[in-house]
Amino acid sequence: MVRLGAVSYLNTRPLVEGLDQRPDVALRFDVPARCADLVEAGEVDLGLVPIIEYARHADDYAVVPDVAIASIAAVDSVALFTRQPIERVQSIALDVSSRTSAGLVRLLCARHFGIRPTFQPAAPDIEAMLATADAALLIGDPALFLDPASVGAEKIDLGLAWRAMTGLPFVWAVWAGRSGAASPAVCRLLYETRIRGVAAIDTIARRERPGDEAGQAVVARYLRETITYGLDGALLAGAQAYFDGLAGERLIPRAPRLRTFAVDGPPASARW
Repeated sequence: MVRLGAVSYLNTRPLVEGLDQRPDVALRFDVPARCADLVEAGEVDLGLVPIIEYARHADDYAVVPDVAIASIAAVDSVALFTRQPIERVQSIALDVSSRTSAGLVRLLCARHFGIRPTFQPAAPDIEAMLATADAALLIGDPALFLDPASVGAEKIDLGLAWRAMTGLPFVWAVWAGRSGAASPAVCRLLYETRIRGVAAIDTIARRERPGDEAGQAVVARYLRETITYGLDGALLAGAQAYFDGLAGERLIPRAPRLRTFAVDGPPASARW
């Protein structure tokens, strides 16, 4: 039995498709920050954790190869909502569900937006957040489905901002756990689940928005065109650039390299 802690957002669905039906898998869902806490506490073997958590535990953690939640450019579901021009923002409310995105906001403010605002943790309630801060970070489904005009705000997509700053994609989350937590068979299971899940996106969309063809099209487009689920090439370079930036801003002690669990067979590019 392998114990898995997954993120409860829509973009996770292709990575867990069918796992809840397997007798050898115990699967639970939480927000990203909670998934990270469960791995650290040993309550799950692997968590689909914010990639910043790997950086903070790199001496002890490894990641499942070739599986991630990432975006090439726009991500749609991680954004700043602001009622001020970004250059005039002096305070930002940070969604407490997030860790990777909160780190990215700090990095972008320092190196891309050219501002040094104050930051305050907040529950993901956009009206309450914007009542106390100039801008608000929202992640996941709340950010994806919020119409910024409905709260009188501009939406700044953090995937696009990162791409503009670095020219690289961004890796948001990975399957991670303590060294030895994932056997080659578990790594293969999670990779094969990714492949099946991406192939089942239309089925997932119908399940997520039953009877709503327009909603199904939005979900399918988001999962198929906006989110990408690999972890190689430019995605690895994007992850490393994020670690390097965090270390440069002293948000983590040092910039690690991603270390994967051992698997049988040839190198990652041809492993599966």
